[in-house]
Amino acid sequence: MTRAFVFPGQGSQFIGMGKDLADAFVEARDIFEQVNDALKQDLTKIMWEGQDTELNLTENTQPALMAVSMAVVRVLKKQGGVRMDSDCSYIAGHSLGEYSALAASSAFELADTARLLRLRGRAMQRAVPVGQGAMAAILGLDFDTVTALAKENAATNTNGDSVCESANDNAPGQVVISGHTKAVESFVALASARGAKRAIMLPVSAPFHCRLMAPAAAEMAKALAQVTIRPPSVPVVANVSAQAEDDPNRLRQLLVDQITGRVRWRESVMWMAGANVTELVELGAGKVLSGLTKRIDDRVKGMNAGTPAEIEALIKHIKG
Repeated sequence: MTRAFVFPGQGSQFIGMGKDLADAFVEARDIFEQVNDALKQDLTKIMWEGQDTELNLTENTQPALMAVSMAVVRVLKKQGGVRMDSDCSYIAGHSLGEYSALAASSAFELADTARLLRLRGRAMQRAVPVGQGAMAAILGLDFDTVTALAKENAATNTNGDSVCESANDNAPGQVVISGHTKAVESFVALASARGAKRAIMLPVSAPFHCRLMAPAAAEMAKALAQVTIRPPSVPVVANVSAQAEDDPNRLRQLLVDQITGRVRWRESVMWMAGANVTELVELGAGKVLSGLTKRIDDRVKGMNAGTPAEIEALIKHIKG
C-alpha cells in the first residue's frame, strides 16, 4: 500500500474546529499557542468562540486551517509515532493546504507558515476591491467544457470586466471559475443553459486563482524570498504542476504561481494514483478532499483524520 497525506483548503473551516484536539492533547495546544504567538493574535478565540463572518475572513481562515492540520500532524507523531517521512510517499494540499503540507514536511517553520498565510490572505483580499470579483462552482460539466465556455463567455463580455477563468479543477464534474463579478454571473447563466446540473455563486470575497490576483502574487514573491524553504522530507505534489516536487527553489516559485494559477486537484490525485497511491488521508478540518477522492479515482481510498477519535482510528490503521 502506498499512502499520501493531504491537507484541506478554504471552505473546510467551521467554528469550533480544533477545540477537541486542544482539550485532549497538550501537543495540539502547543501548536495553537505557537500560531497565536507568531501572529500576535488570539486566533484560537476566533476559531472556537467567534462568529462565522470573522473566521471566514480569508486572512483568518488560512492560518486557522493550517493550525488545525498541524495540530493533527503533531498529535499523530506524539501519540502514535506516525511520521510524514516514513508513513507516506507523497503529501499535497489544496490551495492554502499546500502551505500546511510544506510545514508538515519540515520545509517551512510553523511560525513562518502562519505569517505567510496571514499575508497571503490579506494580499489576496487587497488585489481586487470587494464586489468586483467573484467565484462560482460549476457542477456536471467537465473541465474542458468549462474552459471552452469561459472563452465563449469572454467574447461576449467586452466592457473590460471580462476575466472569467477556471480556478479549481476539483473533480470530474466539479470545476470552480473565478474572475470579474459580471463575467462570472454571465458564465453561470451560460453554463446553466448548456447543461450544467448546478451553477452556484460562492460566498467568497475575492476571485482566487485567476489573473486578477497578480498583485497578490507579487506581494507573495517578495515575502517568500525572505523565508527559508528546506527540502521537504517527502515529495509535495504541487497544485500548479500536478506532480511531485522537492526542490526548494522550484517550490518557492510554484507557491507564487499558485496565486494566479489553477488548482489542479483532479490531476494531482490522478498523478498520485498513477504513482501507485492507494490511500489518501486528509489531515485537518472537514472531509472535502477525502470526498473528492472517491469521485476522481475509485481505486484510491479516501480517509480523514481531524478529531481525537479519527486520529486514534488512523493510528491503529497505520501502526496496527
